[in-house]
Amino acid sequence: MDLNDNNFQTLAKHLQDTLNPDSNVRRPAENFLQSIEHNLNFPVLLLALIDKPEQDLTIRVAGAITFKNYIKRNWKTGQDEESENRIHDTDRETVKTLIIQLMLKAPPAIQKQLSDAVAIIGKHDFPKKWPQLIDEMIEKFATGDFYIINGVLQTAHSLFKRYRFEFKSQTLWEEIKFVLDKFAKPLTDLVVATMKLTQDHAGNAEALKVIYGSLVLIAKVFHSLNAQDLPEFFEDNMATWMDIFHTLLVTDVPCLKTPDDEEAGVLEQLRSQVCDNLGMYATKYDEEFGPYMTRFVTDVWELLCTTGNQTKYDALVSNALQFLSTVADRNHYRHLFEDPAVLSSICEKVIIPNMDFRASDEELFEDNPEEYIRRDIEGSDIDTRRRAACDLVKILSQNFEAKIMEIFGRYLEVLLGKYAENPVANWRAKDTAIYLVMALASRGSTQKMGVTQTSQLVPLPQFCQQQILPELQRPNVNEIPVLKADALKFLMTFRSLLGPEITMASLPLMIKHLQADSVVLHSYAACALDKVLILKGADNKSPLVSGPQLVPFSNDLFAGLFGAFDKVGSNENEYVMKAIMRSFSTLQEASIPFMGHALPKLTEILTQVAKNPSKPHFNHYLFETFSLSIRIICKSEYKAVDAFEEALFPVFQGILQQDILEFMPYVFQLLSLLLEAREGKGAIPDPYLALFPCLLSPTLWDRPGNVTPLIRLLCAFVRQASDKIQAEGKLMAVLGVFQKMLASKTNDHEGFYLLQNLISHYNPAELQPCMRQVFSLLFQRLSNSKTTKFVRCFIVLVSFYAAKVGVSQLMELIDSIQPKLFGMVIERVFVLDMNKVSGEMDQKIVCVGSSLILCESGLMLQSYEHLWTPLLQGIVQMFELPPDESNIDGDTFIDIEDTAGYEVAYSQLNFAQPKKYDPLPEVSDTRKFLVENLGKLSQARPGVLPARILQLPIPHQEALTKYCAQHGVQIV
Repeated sequence: MDLNDNNFQTLAKHLQDTLNPDSNVRRPAENFLQSIEHNLNFPVLLLALIDKPEQDLTIRVAGAITFKNYIKRNWKTGQDEESENRIHDTDRETVKTLIIQLMLKAPPAIQKQLSDAVAIIGKHDFPKKWPQLIDEMIEKFATGDFYIINGVLQTAHSLFKRYRFEFKSQTLWEEIKFVLDKFAKPLTDLVVATMKLTQDHAGNAEALKVIYGSLVLIAKVFHSLNAQDLPEFFEDNMATWMDIFHTLLVTDVPCLKTPDDEEAGVLEQLRSQVCDNLGMYATKYDEEFGPYMTRFVTDVWELLCTTGNQTKYDALVSNALQFLSTVADRNHYRHLFEDPAVLSSICEKVIIPNMDFRASDEELFEDNPEEYIRRDIEGSDIDTRRRAACDLVKILSQNFEAKIMEIFGRYLEVLLGKYAENPVANWRAKDTAIYLVMALASRGSTQKMGVTQTSQLVPLPQFCQQQILPELQRPNVNEIPVLKADALKFLMTFRSLLGPEITMASLPLMIKHLQADSVVLHSYAACALDKVLILKGADNKSPLVSGPQLVPFSNDLFAGLFGAFDKVGSNENEYVMKAIMRSFSTLQEASIPFMGHALPKLTEILTQVAKNPSKPHFNHYLFETFSLSIRIICKSEYKAVDAFEEALFPVFQGILQQDILEFMPYVFQLLSLLLEAREGKGAIPDPYLALFPCLLSPTLWDRPGNVTPLIRLLCAFVRQASDKIQAEGKLMAVLGVFQKMLASKTNDHEGFYLLQNLISHYNPAELQPCMRQVFSLLFQRLSNSKTTKFVRCFIVLVSFYAAKVGVSQLMELIDSIQPKLFGMVIERVFVLDMNKVSGEMDQKIVCVGSSLILCESGLMLQSYEHLWTPLLQGIVQMFELPPDESNIDGDTFIDIEDTAGYEVAYSQLNFAQPKKYDPLPEVSDTRKFLVENLGKLSQARPGVLPARILQLPIPHQEALTKYCAQHGVQIV
């Protein structure tokens, strides 16, 4: 692609069309751009367009986003032997030459996208393939132009922030050391110079805004560079940095205060980041940080006391409270907090004010319920003041339990008394009280069980009976919804500790609140139901709430759950859908009377959400509910599968035709479930057969999320419609799928599973002529790029072939590829690595196949006598020792699918899991099978085996003698 006006105009036109809300215009433009992105000069053309100041800014921004996504999809390709290089090497070098300069002079909206692109390139190329990057960035510090400096700092932040969460490794250490050696001193010099500029430009709001923006980025880069370990340079210069952080916390800059109560200004962002940095140092490096701790506790305390309750301060307050929590949890700093007067002051001035339910919280509750729920019960990444205050309460109540309980006990009396005086006017007081009790009581929790350990000083059941259940027993479900949501959250939080009586008493109250108009309230009711229904009883096996116990509430339960979908803002409510799934699961057959209403409604919902899938959790639970419904109904009435197919096939057809990526893995799982329900019950219907050729489309197999469910569906076809596959001449296409799977280290096991199904169920007369080529491919892969997983699968397949087709056929097949190759397979693969095979079914197949290889017709004794005893030793070892989990030499493969760009992941539907399939049902005891076959061989060749068995190590001989005695077999 040449850099000419014609190409620029074409590119600009299609970029503009990608912004069109009409999908008929937008989709073709997106497809066109993806179709040309592998052409030479494509990224260079895109960067040149982005750099044209005369071009419309929206198109330039669209180009920057397209460029970033292009880099994200394609830059990592070509990094290993498996993936094809999708970017020409010359383009890679040109991009790295141009991008820094372009990014630094671009407008902010473009700069952000290009900075992210640099970070992506850096993740793969820096430092080894892009060592000059750091030097290019540091050079720009000398310009004195803060627009350029901020661009460099933004890039540094994007590039280094992964150091915060990556696992420690030698490669990571080497990279960080490389960065620190070059970047730590210039960064420190920059922060000192920038602090001087804050004084030089005091009172100049515009200049200070830019300067403080730089300080925010510097503080973020500081965090990233210190996240893995305390670097020597920063330890030596800690006084410089800590003095600066102290100054930033205590210096008021009135001209930077913004009138906006919602959005944090640059001053709030900076102080928040400083508190975050202090929290990191207090957590990780408290010994080195110790001399500064008292000063910063004072700074943070005074900051909290003077900070308002506006939303813009939330991140700052949250990070400040977390810093105090970290310090209070350290034994050697507890003296800072143990004075009752200090504790009272913390409770009064810091904790209670930050636990209060503010007007902005109420606005969020009503206008943005999803975000409210995400923050309140999902524990989202956006830390709230309330959560940070609760965390501080938990730390203080653990370390100073008696004192804190006494102080907060007084506050609780006041808050509950205030509420009792006028519930309608003073409900916020009770809201604070409930959160305070939850924070005081909690000592330890799990996601599945909620809080499992509590303070002995908080009488939870009594508080629940007196303060929680009465809120839910009020007749009007829409009255004071925040308090009712609090009550439901309390029941969820302490669900495993409240006991069966309170749980059963709360069940109808939860169901009643499904009718509430508030999205938060009926979502909490659904969430509470889901969590209660998975609780176990006293025996830790049977459910606390059984199906028969739930039946009396079923009418109200399903009316409330399905009615919630009609409420404004809840048409795709994931909590409600999960509660429907959980209710079906609890009720099992007792849910069938409700299916007649439920399934048409669910099908209608699926039809709607397929038009624009936007809620992944909701969609997952929707498909889980379909899977569960199919299992429940078809279990009692096989012919119901026809009704499911009739209802769902048109929707599935639409999903497949419109290529709705998010839903395709789910559709393939449900199709597999329906097809498997027909197994052994006659011919499969024509709609499935019409679908089969489409399943072989290469495009489908290029998407990683499709592979596992498609293999399962393909195997179901092989088991039930091999004759049709043969009649339509599709065997080679199916083997083409096997070959594609075999070429992937990630998916090769799926290819082996497909091959096993073909060997078991396909017409041998047509399949056998292909097997020489199949095994040639297997040996080629074994020779060129074997992994531990591949070797395991290979051993299982060879054993499976021996068991299903025959040992003589196996030997003949392998030796036809290369003379005496079978002996090499036994010696270099089986004897060395058969003990690496794990999994009950795979081990069974290997034991059965190996026993047959050992004993059938005496072929091993004739042709490979020297390998007979080592193979027997391997079989006994599989019986007696756990699998060897170590990797074979040279195997560095990590089983993570490294795919380009956005790809839909495969999510296994729990209720659509395939049945466990035993391909060798005739063998029930593998030890018995071994010794019986040895017995037959010894009868045919008396006197031959005992001498070979004596060559086994003593423990193996003893084990074999034990098997023979157990099963009455004599080896002569």
